[in-house]
Amino acid sequence: MISIYQLKPRFQALLRPIVGRLAAAGVTANQVTLAAMLISLALGLGLFLNTANSSAFLLLPLWMFLRMAFNAVDGMLARDFGQQSPLGAYLNELSDVISDAALYLPFVAIAPFGWGSVGAVIFLSAVSEMAGALGPMVGAPRQYDGPMGKSDRAFLFGALGLWLGVAGSLPDAALWIMPATALAILLNTFNRIRSGVRQARTNP
Repeated sequence: MISIYQLKPRFQALLRPIVGRLAAAGVTANQVTLAAMLISLALGLGLFLNTANSSAFLLLPLWMFLRMAFNAVDGMLARDFGQQSPLGAYLNELSDVISDAALYLPFVAIAPFGWGSVGAVIFLSAVSEMAGALGPMVGAPRQYDGPMGKSDRAFLFGALGLWLGVAGSLPDAALWIMPATALAILLNTFNRIRSGVRQARTNP
């Protein structure tokens, strides 16, 4: 399945000079991971407590883009500069799920969405990432199959934030977006499990 995640190598190439300078300055992958999570939590909480100010949601697409850069940088620091660690692996997976939940949560108070539809997307996103992270447990690589993987969801919620920030509200027709997203994540999860099982069988 096509996913924005497939653009990651080109994005990393653009960031490589910056990563080298960060490593030289003593910045670690875990520091970058934690910084991205804390900023996500602060922004998500701020938007949740201030949903009446629709223009504040313009911060969401900006942060979603910067967060993708943070995620790429922490991975490159870990792989290219010998910073991989068991703690880093835990932080990488858990911080993404926590950050996603925080950034999606403000939309529960935005019409025409609600707790049910947005809550389902948050829950299924966590299940999807768990399905991907379980790959190594069965002898397969970490799975990133789409549709509606982490990068795709970042694009979607960033676009919703931009739409809301510019228009001031979302039309009733937007109601279908969350159910459609939930269905895409279910397909994503199925694809990750199927791909992981297949790769595990071919890698004794």
